[in-house]
Amino acid sequence: MTVAYLGLGANLGDARQSLKDAVVCLAQQHCVTVLAKSSLYRTEPIDAQGDDYYNLVVKIETALTARALLALCHHIEHQFGRERPFRNAPRTLDLDIVLFGHQRIDEPDLVIPHPRAVERAFVLVPLVEIDREVEIPGVGPAQALLPAIAHQRIEKVQTCRCAMMEKFGSKATGGF
Repeated sequence: MTVAYLGLGANLGDARQSLKDAVVCLAQQHCVTVLAKSSLYRTEPIDAQGDDYYNLVVKIETALTARALLALCHHIEHQFGRERPFRNAPRTLDLDIVLFGHQRIDEPDLVIPHPRAVERAFVLVPLVEIDREVEIPGVGPAQALLPAIAHQRIEKVQTCRCAMMEKFGSKATGGF
């Protein structure tokens, strides 16, 4: 079994709901166990156009190879209507493998760690939120990279759990 981290993002349609549904979809895969999910964040597009993105990171455990996990991510994106008309196009769902164990892979269609993860607040902030000790192979502790991306706008999305709070009190959890 390998521990991996996936970055999820969306800025088309009901992006928040798509991310919530994508986490559920991942959790329903027999070959994936979702171990942790970060908060939801809103960020401006970087090297892209369109509305702000919603992003989060999930920590998973899987028996899949990195290539099989990539195929699963592409399949789920396709189920959510992902199209790739041009590089960095707005998207209904984006699933990226950020880290896959301690592996370093450099192939034309699969690079791990994700090549731009160390430059993106929308990856590093939620990654460190769910694992303060995580290291990026060949780079070092993710937490040490946070000052370099501090200028990027990233906002933690406050989730409204009003109905859940009324029903369950302060023990209500989850939600987007």
